[in-house]
Amino acid sequence: MSNVVIVGGGAAGMAAAIAAAGIGHEVHLYEKNEKLGKKVYITGKGRCNVTNACDMETMLQNVVTNPRFLYSSFYGFTNQDIMDLLERNGCPLKTERGNRVFPVSDKSSDVISALSRQMRDLNVDVHLHSEVKDLLIEDGHCVGIRLKKNNTKVFADAVIVATGGMSYQATGSTGDGYDFAKECGHTVTELSPALVPFEAAEDDVRSLQGVSLRNIEAVIYDGKKELYREFGEMLFAHFGVSGPVLLSASSYVAKAIRKHPLKLVIDLKPALTEEQLDTRILRDFEGFLNKQFKNSLAHLLPSKMIPVVIARSGISPDKKVNEITKQERAALVSVLKRFQVTLTGLRDYKEAIITQGGISVKEINPTTMESKKVSGLYFAGEVLDLDAVTGGFNLQIAWSTGWAAGSHIEYC
Repeated sequence: MSNVVIVGGGAAGMAAAIAAAGIGHEVHLYEKNEKLGKKVYITGKGRCNVTNACDMETMLQNVVTNPRFLYSSFYGFTNQDIMDLLERNGCPLKTERGNRVFPVSDKSSDVISALSRQMRDLNVDVHLHSEVKDLLIEDGHCVGIRLKKNNTKVFADAVIVATGGMSYQATGSTGDGYDFAKECGHTVTELSPALVPFEAAEDDVRSLQGVSLRNIEAVIYDGKKELYREFGEMLFAHFGVSGPVLLSASSYVAKAIRKHPLKLVIDLKPALTEEQLDTRILRDFEGFLNKQFKNSLAHLLPSKMIPVVIARSGISPDKKVNEITKQERAALVSVLKRFQVTLTGLRDYKEAIITQGGISVKEINPTTMESKKVSGLYFAGEVLDLDAVTGGFNLQIAWSTGWAAGSHIEYC
């Protein structure tokens, strides 16, 4: 039996604790907060999107940064494995649209309770309100940790750092793990908020606050270069744009938008060609021939969006529908098929679901999660330079890497 210390009681830390204790190690988990899983608690708007029920190759395709690094850990502890673990411990699950997996109860607290139950059964010793100050390194080997309170030293045969990233800092993710890694010689790549909304330049875009759109296509350009294209749902906010399609986009364009603004082009009617959309508009106009243009678009757009689209089309809102020319209709079609937004930047870590960047995976063994620089030291979860799009994929990264770390600690 080895004495294993885990720093951080989030998804990766709890998975690591269960894996290590399950093969007979004595496990002590140190968490700075008053309870475990504080970030897990708020994921999925409090419902906890546990994982995604797709096949593992699709899982890897949804990883944005360093997917190849995850091959071993993903197959070592799959989506089915975490689902089985939770259900065995009293948390029945269900699969929703997009293969997203949630607790049947829609309560993230049930996920944390199931993991806590398993840890109790395996005699994991959980230390709450216990913030770690630094790691204890001797002759290239990690021999334990130092707690902030009273500078108490805790010795161990192996230490797993699963402290999370910088997102949702109110949950305790304040970048401690990056500092620990740097102090023992690891490289931390450039950090950025990810799965985060965008700020926009245009006043009319910000005036659309609260408008939600389904079945749109969003394309983001850096000059003429296409960086991202996706179909789905989006939301306008007082600062710019958000919603599933844009949150995922942020992970792909974070580096580019740090240099200069980008162009978002929204196709509001992607199922229709320009000719089909023109025919649709003509058909709608037939019911409003003697009405003003501003009163003719109710079947086509959300009411709050109508004045913005009209202004962008250049057609007088008071013009009679039967007076609108073919050229004016073409201008309207152009706005609907190419609604442009200038993206000026990302919102900050307070609104980010995850952090992009982290400890360089070149310095980590992909099978065991052990540091290649310091023996006995392991890293798991968001602290690593790994991230994925929305849909349960980021939590699977945490489960799988945490499990890999906990299950590969050798007996001393």
